[in-house]
Amino acid sequence: MEQLLTVAFLTSLLAGAVTAGVPLLLAGLGEQVSEKAGVLNIGIEGMMLVGAYTGFVAAWSTGSFWLGFAAGAAGGMAVALLMALLCVRLGLNQIVVGIALTLGAEGITALLHHVQFSRTYPRLPGVETLPIPFLSEIPVLGRALFDRHPFVYLAVLMVPLLVFVFRRTGLGLHLQAAGDKPAALDAAGVSVVTTRTAAVLFTGAMAGMGGTYMANIGAGLFIPFMTGGAGFIGIVLAMLARGRPGWVLFGALLFGASMALTTALQVGGVNIPTDVIQMVPFAAVMAVLVIFGRRAKLPAALGLPYVRGER
Repeated sequence: MEQLLTVAFLTSLLAGAVTAGVPLLLAGLGEQVSEKAGVLNIGIEGMMLVGAYTGFVAAWSTGSFWLGFAAGAAGGMAVALLMALLCVRLGLNQIVVGIALTLGAEGITALLHHVQFSRTYPRLPGVETLPIPFLSEIPVLGRALFDRHPFVYLAVLMVPLLVFVFRRTGLGLHLQAAGDKPAALDAAGVSVVTTRTAAVLFTGAMAGMGGTYMANIGAGLFIPFMTGGAGFIGIVLAMLARGRPGWVLFGALLFGASMALTTALQVGGVNIPTDVIQMVPFAAVMAVLVIFGRRAKLPAALGLPYVRGER
């Protein structure tokens, strides 16, 4: 157990928490925007998975990680476009459609991977980091938090950006009204359908980039079904955050740490059954739901299709 308290171990654990937490952060922020507009985006897991595949293929083909993120965002938005068409435009059940899109994404990405790569798993080269002067030299925290790929810093900057949008802009008010009082937004001359569609597409882009980060930066390769429920954890984060992007960041780090802990305990040689260790992230999700779930305040029209003229 002494090796679990070393500086190297703690640094590795914190670095792993960031690596696992960034996809959750992006998925949670995207889902928060969608839920704020009244759309329960259960298909976010499928958007992450398609984003992971398209982002990996683009980076592997071009050698550019940034083109990979662009392709991942496009892949996630492609799935989100189906979600918007079926649920926002046609008013179909959001939960059923979301589950169907996730299952379809799992099958399609696994098939495409098998066709393109057969049973091989090509890897991307290591990524370059951007150390922040002085901060990157802090013991334990420095290398884990301030010596990362530039995309990590951009992901964190999305938190204050969304805080500003929610609290200080007309767009934030439109999103809030689309989820709470869509009829009032319609009466004000703003299209509920357009607002919700834009929110869903933004969610798809964020989820797609989260999946791309998981494949290209986190693992360096694409594996079928590699998201492993990360999208659903993002949904939990968005619900528990109650419209506060800062809480999504905190929750992403918490769940990222629990995911990193599963690997760290195994590497550290802790005498605990593997099945128990692998339950840690999901046990953390259930514990947080039990403690904070009752306080979650969701938009009044969440999951309800809007039909103009109906009350």
